[in-house]
Amino acid sequence: SARILEKARQQLQEETVRVQSQLLDEKKKREQHEALVRRLQKRVLLLTKERDGMRAILESYDSELTPSEHSPQLNRRMREAEEMVQKLHAHNTELEGQLSQVLEEVGNQKQRAEMLEVEMKVLKSQECTADQSLFISKEEVDALRLKIEELEAERSKLEGENRALEMKLEKLTLQGDYDPSKTKVLHFSMNPASLAKQQRKEEQQQLQEECERLRELVRVLEGGGSIPENLEGVGSFQSPQEIAELKKQVESAELKNQRLKEVFQTKIQEFRKVCYTLTGYQIDITTENQYRLTSIYAEHQGDCLLFK
Repeated sequence: SARILEKARQQLQEETVRVQSQLLDEKKKREQHEALVRRLQKRVLLLTKERDGMRAILESYDSELTPSEHSPQLNRRMREAEEMVQKLHAHNTELEGQLSQVLEEVGNQKQRAEMLEVEMKVLKSQECTADQSLFISKEEVDALRLKIEELEAERSKLEGENRALEMKLEKLTLQGDYDPSKTKVLHFSMNPASLAKQQRKEEQQQLQEECERLRELVRVLEGGGSIPENLEGVGSFQSPQEIAELKKQVESAELKNQRLKEVFQTKIQEFRKVCYTLTGYQIDITTENQYRLTSIYAEHQGDCLLFK
């Protein structure tokens, strides 16, 4: 996966840095050893020249002096010179050994540096391959990430629609909605509300008829005409006092009728509020024989049902 490739690429980079650091250290050591070799070679050369010079001096002494002319002091100096030559020879041998060791170590360091260079090239090649694989994997990861974002957006959309449907179902349940295949609703044909409404309607009609008869009687009496047959039962009054009394009765009846209308209107409003609270629906009369049914949970004013 992309994470594994990224981790491998980081490891290759760390290994490359480590190898480069080791290569630099080996190069520094090789340069130091080469400088030491050059110094040792110069020193060996000087010591060799000094040894050869001492040998030449001793040989010249030996050729010039006869055995009889050797003095103890000369013999002592010769022994000292020979000892010095031996020491120089031993030191020269030691330096040659150190030089060989340093040269061998330089060769090893050079071989190690070459191996590190080869290893570094291999690591760089692997790093390039890993970068290419990582580039391809990044494209795949970007495509997958885009696909995931699309799926997340679709999931959020579906969750929103699901919540909306659940809220709508809950509203319908609270509003009294039901499944006709599972629930049967019974309505009372002689319920108290219908009886009270019918009774108030009949009383209002009677009062309106009585008011009309009284108004007609007042108009007839004010005009001085004869009382019609349909008003004879209530029209045997001729005096102004009686007419005034009739007017008062008419006004009282109209006032009573008005109060009954107000009471009736109040009761109707109370009944509508009770129905609205209990059932969750409000019924309004828009025009003649047309009714509007509105739910208590309607979100907009236009969310209603019109029927006749």
